[in-house]
Amino acid sequence: MYGRIKSNAVLCLLLVMILVLAACGNQTETKTDANANNAAGSDTTTSTTATAEKADLTISAAASMTDALNEIKKDYETAHPNITLNFNFGGSGALQKQIEQGAPADLFLSAAVKNMTPLVEQKLIAEDKEKTLLKNELVAVVPADTKTSIGNMEDLKKAEVKKIAIGIPESVPAGNYAKEALTNSKLWEPLQPKVVQAKDVRQVLQYVETGNADAGFVYKTDALTSSKVKIAFTVDPVSYSAVEYPIGIVKATKHSQEAEDFYNYLQSQASLDVFTKYGFTVPSLDQEK
Repeated sequence: MYGRIKSNAVLCLLLVMILVLAACGNQTETKTDANANNAAGSDTTTSTTATAEKADLTISAAASMTDALNEIKKDYETAHPNITLNFNFGGSGALQKQIEQGAPADLFLSAAVKNMTPLVEQKLIAEDKEKTLLKNELVAVVPADTKTSIGNMEDLKKAEVKKIAIGIPESVPAGNYAKEALTNSKLWEPLQPKVVQAKDVRQVLQYVETGNADAGFVYKTDALTSSKVKIAFTVDPVSYSAVEYPIGIVKATKHSQEAEDFYNYLQSQASLDVFTKYGFTVPSLDQEK
């Protein structure tokens, strides 16, 4: 009888020990799983943060800035691998309308103040995030191999000059400046039969490069990019409004910090050196907005 009781006690003790060990094992497993879940959660947070840091910026910019901005893009994306810059080049008037109609854009670089002002007045540009960045000048170009001598506005009346290309004055600032200069020279109406209009200043350049126009009005910066044209003359600056390039952050941007970073970078010495290389001039401090 005593032996049976002793055996039962031993069995009970063994059972208790097994249950205790099993409980400890489950607790260890729970802690391990919790740690694993915490680690997974940490990885997810890190991944989400990394994703949040990536941003695609859309910059609507005047066509005359194409070469300079493409060079700046390479340098900026190299230094900021999480940022992708997408440029929407075109006539400033057309770009203005796109922004007014809600087209996605983070920054706007216009070739004329008149295309930035309406956006500021409509509060489509972020407050205190707009200023004059650059200046330019208007020139007349002719094909590099032309035999026609053109040295001033009056020479455009020559019979050999059959086609004169300008940007559409209503939507292309360079075209508007050209119309203004021709009007002040009393040549706008007389030259109308020769005028060929283009969608932007780069198309004007193309018309002259290909011989589809005998002369064209472009910015000095555009003329310097092509070996197929040469500058016939610089248009008298008193005959048209100053060519100023304002820059602004679009208020509807979904990447306000990244947009502001690039906005500031475009005003840095590194960017201004690139713009200057392509023929732009930088306004003096007292002229800046």
